[in-house]
Amino acid sequence: MTGAPRLTGLDRKAEHMDAGTLISARTNETRISAIKEMSIRSAQVPGAASLAWGLPSFPTPEPIRAAVVEHFDKDPQVGMYTLPAGLLELREAAAAEYERIFRRRVNPERQIAITAGNMEGLATLLEVLLDPGDEVIVTDPGFVSHITQIRFNGGVPVYWPLHEDRGWEPDTLALGELISERTKAILLVTPSNPTGKIFSGSTLRAVAEQAISRGLIVILDDPYSQFTYETPMKYFDLAATPGFERHFAYLFTFSKAYAMSGWRVGYMVVPEPLHAAVVKIHDMTMICAPRVSQIAAIAALKGEREHLAEFRAVLARRRNLICERLDRLAAIYSYVRPDGAYYVFPKLNEASDDVAFAFRLLDEARVTVTPGSAFGPGGAGHVRMAYCVDDDTLNRAFDRMDEYFGV
Repeated sequence: MTGAPRLTGLDRKAEHMDAGTLISARTNETRISAIKEMSIRSAQVPGAASLAWGLPSFPTPEPIRAAVVEHFDKDPQVGMYTLPAGLLELREAAAAEYERIFRRRVNPERQIAITAGNMEGLATLLEVLLDPGDEVIVTDPGFVSHITQIRFNGGVPVYWPLHEDRGWEPDTLALGELISERTKAILLVTPSNPTGKIFSGSTLRAVAEQAISRGLIVILDDPYSQFTYETPMKYFDLAATPGFERHFAYLFTFSKAYAMSGWRVGYMVVPEPLHAAVVKIHDMTMICAPRVSQIAAIAALKGEREHLAEFRAVLARRRNLICERLDRLAAIYSYVRPDGAYYVFPKLNEASDDVAFAFRLLDEARVTVTPGSAFGPGGAGHVRMAYCVDDDTLNRAFDRMDEYFGV
């Protein structure tokens, strides 16, 4: 006798299963980055001029690409795994670079791990550091993905306000009041994303002092230190503070300074007691950064860096251009001139809902910016604009805003 197959209990459960029952609560509660959300929306608007994504317009320098091509021709292992911590040659080159910048020697085998960029590196480090309910102090405004990563790993972001009327400098006296028994780390980006602020030496010394006295780790995410303008970077002196090396984790990405965003490679320098745990978690999630990208990173660190002066000059000119264009829209925006990186974070003079403003600007003027509230409570009423885009896109965006706002 034939007929419909009998359903087992598992079959019946599968019949009623939907995405809501499969996806974890923490994943459901996590939103995609507002930067990517606006970029995705922008891609759906024909001809939109996007200032949303911090993607440099520069190609990867030719010597780096040439070195990779050469390896393809002669290295049969170019497509294979490396050990989880990365190629020793790259770790040694990273150690030499770290010593050049920070004037402090580190052990490439016991302190350095090669990562798939700083996003993966920081996610790995937060997994190592955080138990549910642990706290990480972040600047407010601060990088949107840092806030999300902390929460996704069970942590609590604690906001350290930046003061726009002081040029986006934080109050160092307030820092100590934010530290609790659950605080594990202080997370910094300088020059800052989204404000472009280079934090003062006194601010950074206060951070180091708190870390040493309270047993915390300072995490420095460094995509932008090569992109400073009038003010040279001074924070590297902190690494030489006696005892601070035990409280300092440094993450460098090749994405920005070497125009290698798609290669997905960086390096992490951590206190020796953290290294084995970092490599263990990195191995569990990535196995290793792509070997071909590590080869490109070796070429970047060991080769000439003539492109950096060109990158800085172009970005300095674009910074002047975006500030000039913003000055013509003074009725709409007020802003603090950025010290470095390649973002400006203007305040909306009238509109209070920055999300609605950003959506309306895209839909009606075909210009994409990122709502400031995504970068923390202190970002509300602002928008982030990236000036790493090519000149034509930058001018097209502001020509459209001039017309849209009747300037």
